[in-house]
Amino acid sequence: MRDGMRRLRAGSWVAVAAKVVMRHGRRRLRAGLWVAVVAGVAASFLPRVLHADAPVASAHGAASSIARDSSRGHAVGRQRVPSEPIAGTFIPLQAGSSGTVPVAQLTAKTEPAVAPMRRLLAADVLVVAPSSLPSKAFSAVRRMRGVVAAQLVDAARIKINGSYVAMLGVDPSRFRAFAARPTAASTALWQNVADGDIAVSYLMGKQERLPLGGTVRVAGRQTEELRVGGFGTVGISGVDAVVSDRVARSLGVPGGNAIVISAPHAPLARLMKRLSAVLPRHASLAPLVTQVTVHGLPVTAGSAGGVGITAADGPGLTPQQTRAFLIAALSRDGLPYVWGGSGPSVFDCSGLVQWSLRQAGVTMPRVAVDQAMTGPLIPVSELQPGDLLFYHTDPTAPMYISHVAIYLGNGKMLQAPQPGMNVEVVPAVFDGGFAGAVAIYPRVAAAVAAAFSSG
Repeated sequence: MRDGMRRLRAGSWVAVAAKVVMRHGRRRLRAGLWVAVVAGVAASFLPRVLHADAPVASAHGAASSIARDSSRGHAVGRQRVPSEPIAGTFIPLQAGSSGTVPVAQLTAKTEPAVAPMRRLLAADVLVVAPSSLPSKAFSAVRRMRGVVAAQLVDAARIKINGSYVAMLGVDPSRFRAFAARPTAASTALWQNVADGDIAVSYLMGKQERLPLGGTVRVAGRQTEELRVGGFGTVGISGVDAVVSDRVARSLGVPGGNAIVISAPHAPLARLMKRLSAVLPRHASLAPLVTQVTVHGLPVTAGSAGGVGITAADGPGLTPQQTRAFLIAALSRDGLPYVWGGSGPSVFDCSGLVQWSLRQAGVTMPRVAVDQAMTGPLIPVSELQPGDLLFYHTDPTAPMYISHVAIYLGNGKMLQAPQPGMNVEVVPAVFDGGFAGAVAIYPRVAAAVAAAFSSG
């Protein structure tokens, strides 16, 4: 029997949901033609850095209550938390397809040459400070036990065509190994970045209609017109744009104010404590993976559900919380989708989930990939109204969770789809890019929100 607190029985709130579902049951989006859409505003954990002329806020950095030390003798699993593309539209690969859509790119220029990719590195921890980090601290991080690689980068929140985006300034030759595999492998994309272009996440580029090969207005302390040299998911949660460190400096981004760390075999809680001891006080730490005790459960890359969560981490939503959550969510039906919208009158998909649960007194992280860790993975056969449904929609990072919908019961779900459409009730989809269903545990949700907060 599932968590005993997940009893969502017939009642007045079910009747409310049923009326809305029936009212919209004939709405467009026929089964089988559903177009997957993504959520999300940038910077789930990447500090509210990030306007080039604004200080970096805390990213919180302590391991959350769901991140347990491996010293207890249990197997430890890590769930990758790649970057959530800002927003976009992509028809998922058909079930059984082994192919991926290539990274979109322009023909690379010839100079300066970008070094070939020799290996992929897991991005496990991000350090961000409001100003350049001292070389002594960086050296201490690189020498730390368990750290396989560490790379200095520049981190800032800038505007692209008037919309805020979390951006990194990098050495393309050295940083590419930390990106999602298809993006990392695209030498042409990184060559263009080295030559002064900007690369943005695939779905952000598509949904925001950024012109591949055209120019965008990028505003930090300084404003420049940059050519869009490629679409590709970076691989770090909340980051949706990359430029060279040279371009980052020209925009006024602090040089070397962030470190991306790969330490795939180090116990995360211990590593965070050691990092805190050698870094300046004003530096913030953000985990890019979750590391939890696994109680005989399989760890599947790209699957929704917090790894190792048990009933002891519950309870789930109470009937009162579920009723308030669904009434709030359904009250937004018909309101417009806006990229980065978090209510009360415009929404993207994860913004709708976060706002609606806030009305029920439940704290949630901002982006879909983090919301997917707020409870256990549950079978479709055990779905209850109020559970969350997650989807893969990014062809440059096929295992990345980038869309979330709210299950209403009776085979229906509520979602905030793409620009030009409104929040709507549609048939629930369980094929193509479906990544799994999650039952929300408020205590776990609050811990994840704290660990990946923007400050």
